[in-house]
Amino acid sequence: MNKQGKIIKQKSNLYTVLSEGETYECRARGKFRNDFLTPLVGEFVVFDDETNYILELLERKNSLKRPSIANVDAALIVTSVKEPNLSLTLLDRELACISNENIEPVICLTKTDLLSSKERKQINKIFAYYKKIGFKVVTNKHLFRLKRIIKDKTVVLTGQTGAGKSTLINNLDKKLNLETKEISKALGRGVHTTRHTELFKIGGAYIADTPGFSSLDLTMSKNKLKELYPEFRFARCKYGDCNHIKESGCMVKELVELGRINKNRYENYVKFWGEL
Repeated sequence: MNKQGKIIKQKSNLYTVLSEGETYECRARGKFRNDFLTPLVGEFVVFDDETNYILELLERKNSLKRPSIANVDAALIVTSVKEPNLSLTLLDRELACISNENIEPVICLTKTDLLSSKERKQINKIFAYYKKIGFKVVTNKHLFRLKRIIKDKTVVLTGQTGAGKSTLINNLDKKLNLETKEISKALGRGVHTTRHTELFKIGGAYIADTPGFSSLDLTMSKNKLKELYPEFRFARCKYGDCNHIKESGCMVKELVELGRINKNRYENYVKFWGEL
């Protein structure tokens, strides 16, 4: 009999589908491969509960490629400030990619206990700017606030390997006890512990633990990239179609010189523009 359900886990070519409180281990029909379609975790599907084959993919409201997941309401960008060191280029890249899919980004800082007092002041100054331009910023110590933010939402955790995504999920729900590992001292970065994407029910939210990554491709248009920088929106440049790169009369560049727009974020914008 055909049923509707939600993919909550993918491991290799096996999909765990949740339907009416029961789970089914399903495979995807070959037609999806022929149509260049891949079922994603978070996908709503029609499946046959006798043959355990996924028959149809229902319409998505959004999707991400890395991590591969669909129908996401919010993304916790798990951002290590030390071991691995803070990468604002990766953070800005993640913010652009996530905002481009109409997913609410929430910056979640980890490893803050490793900071010296001088480093802590610098980190606080950096993220005061992100708050000022409209992004939510919390630390992994703010569990009560995090639970309020993600309540009744499907949430993806994303961030570089070793940032502490699995540890954060463990802290949100002690019963899960997901595998974690220390940072590799030789490599200076994290060691992968999550090798597949899976949704966990925590309170009223579904949270996805995903494999970590250290790079992310931008896929939006150049005009769209401009719209994804909230601090650019109120600049009144000389030219209405100003790209904020080399044009004369560019108020964005003036605001960068005045320190009103963060120079590092602007430089990342120029870098991303060049990539596109």
